[in-house]
Amino acid sequence: MLKLWGRISSCNVQKALWAVGEVGQPCERIDAGGAFGGLDSPDFLAMNPLGRVPVLVDGDTVVRESNAIVRYLAARYGQGSLWDADARRRAEADAWMDWMLASLYRDWIDFFWGFVRCPPQDHDHARLARLLAGLTASYTRLDRQLAERPYLAGDNFCMADIPAGMTLYRYYEMGIERPELPHLAAWYRRLRERPAYQQAVMIPFDDLKGRTDF
Repeated sequence: MLKLWGRISSCNVQKALWAVGEVGQPCERIDAGGAFGGLDSPDFLAMNPLGRVPVLVDGDTVVRESNAIVRYLAARYGQGSLWDADARRRAEADAWMDWMLASLYRDWIDFFWGFVRCPPQDHDHARLARLLAGLTASYTRLDRQLAERPYLAGDNFCMADIPAGMTLYRYYEMGIERPELPHLAAWYRRLRERPAYQQAVMIPFDDLKGRTDF
């Protein structure tokens, strides 16, 4: 059985859990990080010297970093679904996964922390406006990409959809003004129909509001 270390409220853990659900493998999740702590214990640091979650253990294989976990699960258990055997099509999926970390994620996580996790009286409105503008630009790029295809890398759902798709639940639930991006919204509707997305990503985050202590 797979084992995954990380708290359910962590967006990066949600990515990994979503991928686990898509490949249909049984998995035990162990709370770690945030209020649960444990990331500086010798046993955890032996698995991940960086002291971060998520960490996936599959037999004697240890995988750290959420996008690496998604790729591992896709390659190991998702051949023909999450993982495309054609290297050219797989490179397209890889490119979107890397873009998510380099571009979309930076503005998304900073905005989430600044808007949701920061108490309202401490909001830096000018900074939030800049972050939201960057976030809107990234989602507009996705909207253009999705205008002619149902999923990021083509006609079928694959590993490319997981990192960027993970951000959508919080984006649509934060209670902010959003531009009309019909193709992005349609993609989000398709993702919401997936049981693995419902179970791993569509998790209320009320307990994170105004919390900067973890």
